[in-house]
Amino acid sequence: MESFSARIRKIGINPYVLVPAPVLKSLFSQAGKDKGAIAVKITLGGNEFIQNLVKYKGKWRLYLNTPMRKSAGIDVGDIANINILFDPTPRSIPIHSKLKHALEKNKIATAAFGKLSPSRQKEIMRYINALKTDESVERNIKKVIQHLAGKERFVGRDINNK
Repeated sequence: MESFSARIRKIGINPYVLVPAPVLKSLFSQAGKDKGAIAVKITLGGNEFIQNLVKYKGKWRLYLNTPMRKSAGIDVGDIANINILFDPTPRSIPIHSKLKHALEKNKIATAAFGKLSPSRQKEIMRYINALKTDESVERNIKKVIQHLAGKERFVGRDINNK
């Protein structure tokens, strides 16, 4: 486990900290890579979180979402004291059985889904998996299929505008 302190900054609407080079070197070594997202576990304010370390605009950033910052009683402009280590645990998101079935029945939607970025695919799967009732699952799966077929907006997006 590595420890560091860094000022919380903001890019767009996203609070983050820059990870020092020696910590990055250790994480890259543990992960066996220095490209793409690096899965990490962090301790912030005594609470453990899972997160991804990502390179954006040439800098490796650790984004600190609202629950993370609130738990530590810190915000943008404050210094965050962070313990961090590489997390080798797989982070796959299961596809809802009803979404899988709907995609199997619609080749156009399946092809469109396959062309989405992995993060967009995960976003859709997380959204469907988080729904509470069968009715809302079925209603939203219909919207997803229509969206993938280019016929409807879904979660505020058009298929071509992501």
